[in-house]
Amino acid sequence: MEAPAEELAENLRDHGLRATTTRVAVLRAVGELSGHPDTDTIASRVRETHGTISTQAVYDGLHAMTRVGLLRRIEPAGSPARYETRVGDNHHHVVCRSCGAANDIDCVVGAAPCLTPGSDTAGFVVDEAEVTFWGLCPACQAASASASGAAAAR
Repeated sequence: MEAPAEELAENLRDHGLRATTTRVAVLRAVGELSGHPDTDTIASRVRETHGTISTQAVYDGLHAMTRVGLLRRIEPAGSPARYETRVGDNHHHVVCRSCGAANDIDCVVGAAPCLTPGSDTAGFVVDEAEVTFWGLCPACQAASASASGAAAAR
């Protein structure tokens, strides 16, 4: 269910940000889009509903909301930064090697940081662990099986 604009605006203000039309639209887009959208996907969604908006304005909004903990930014190797509204917990991600689809995975072991470093932390107090699991999503598995079957039939 879509959150009302005033609720999104209040959420921004609660995090110390001004509730501009652009920020509300960006926050709504991240919440509506599935699969941890990247900046271009978010900007496209905002343009569908609000017309012209610069990509820089979207980047600025994403940066501000990430800085205050309203959004989480993930950066799987080899792909652009992606954003999600699931914050405040130490969950992980699984990413498809073929199409780049990403899904959440709950903490591997217990509470944050879920994992304990195996060596000296050089005085750091570890409070979060970021783990990315890699594999093939169901759609890419099916496509791979179909391609293998077609090749074997030749």
